[in-house]
Amino acid sequence: MEILYTYSDPPSEKHLKRVCGILEKGGVISYPVGANWAFGCDALSVKALDRIRTLKPDHPKVKSFSLLCSSIKMASDYGHIDSCLYRLLKKMWPGPYTVIVPSERSLARQLKDKRQLVGLRVPECGMVRALLEMYGKALATTSVPRRRDGSAYSMGYEVEKSFGHAI
Repeated sequence: MEILYTYSDPPSEKHLKRVCGILEKGGVISYPVGANWAFGCDALSVKALDRIRTLKPDHPKVKSFSLLCSSIKMASDYGHIDSCLYRLLKKMWPGPYTVIVPSERSLARQLKDKRQLVGLRVPECGMVRALLEMYGKALATTSVPRRRDGSAYSMGYEVEKSFGHAI
């Protein structure tokens, strides 16, 4: 387990390369998204997806993860985005919106998942988008479970304290 504290604007290229290396090896990362935190991994890593499921046991195996993309262009590699939706997404993304669209045929082969729909998002956080651009592939993502009292984690060290054994 490794904790990286980095600048978010602009993010440290050295740190982003280290995170890309972790993702390439099937690792799971945690990163801030708005008022909460999320887990992420390479969408093609079965080992990493299984590790996220152990971190978030209420995430059913039959439910797919959303995919984080760096741009609309990358999102169109995973889901069908027609011209009407493209115009709408140009206004919405980057932002906190996940859209559910018909998946591309190649996605089923890549992810070994025959679901006909996929959730796609281009995050607002510049640091996460820079990571996605450097990595060049989508990340499977899900939110970090809330604490027992129902509150969200606000700081990275809190996430590390609870889930550091697997991220």
